[in-house]
Amino acid sequence: MGLLSRFFGKKNVEERKGEPDMVYIPNEDERMNWAIEKANLTLWYFEESLNQPRPDQLYFSVKVKIIDGEAGEHIWLTEPHFDEEGNLYGTVGNEPVDVTTVKMNQKIGIDRNLISDWMIIENGRLIGGYTIRAIRDEIPDAEKPAFDKGVGLYIDEGVDHFKTNLETPEGAILSLEKAFNNKDINAALEFKDFYEEARMMLSAINMDINQEIISETAEVLKLSFISNIKQNGFPDFSKLQNAFPDREKIDNTHWIITEVCWYPDGSKSIQKLNVFKSPEGWLVLGPVLSDAS
Repeated sequence: MGLLSRFFGKKNVEERKGEPDMVYIPNEDERMNWAIEKANLTLWYFEESLNQPRPDQLYFSVKVKIIDGEAGEHIWLTEPHFDEEGNLYGTVGNEPVDVTTVKMNQKIGIDRNLISDWMIIENGRLIGGYTIRAIRDEIPDAEKPAFDKGVGLYIDEGVDHFKTNLETPEGAILSLEKAFNNKDINAALEFKDFYEEARMMLSAINMDINQEIISETAEVLKLSFISNIKQNGFPDFSKLQNAFPDREKIDNTHWIITEVCWYPDGSKSIQKLNVFKSPEGWLVLGPVLSDAS
């Protein structure tokens, strides 16, 4: 029994001689759905890198959904490229299992809306590969080195490339950090929502609240935020790389985002941040405090 069969069960794995085993993940799996969404939210970085690859970017591949009647299968394409209209072309890199419309090593063109993942190897490190990470997350920590060796990749939290805007929770965090890097207090304030942060904080301590109390508390939080920057200076994220491995949905407008910050020496810090979806877009609230805080 192959490596992935041991982890996921024989019935969920198609073992393919001379190729990596194929793992079947239920469509309703939230982790896999998020992986596909994340791949599409960061696809712009893959496209830009593919057009102008750096010397440390040695391998590019993209995963697409191949449809064959009622059947569908996600397959990696090698040698990918886009035409001027954004259509995707590549070479089928896996022996298909569930579809018969394509075969191994066949060159195909496909609608970019069928992209489900992408990957780049940068300095020997996996960037992207979100569906691979979703599979790996199901594996016990003690078995992950064997998985990494089996797929021939160095896998850590990676580096994510969300666009720096308010369209995603991660983009809002990056927008705030960009304001810090630019030492722009006014921009930083635009990416915060002190009123919602105050409302959430007061609700957590089960006290009677009204709009006036929330507004007064929000003003205190804002003044404290400004005072802290004046006393300690702006945080500097300019030399850091970021990864956002987890999202936790509290409700439709409130999420908790896990951010990993990589430092130039290879060390890292991990923080969880509350974000809120306002009419203007996603905004950053305060960090999630541990029980010990």
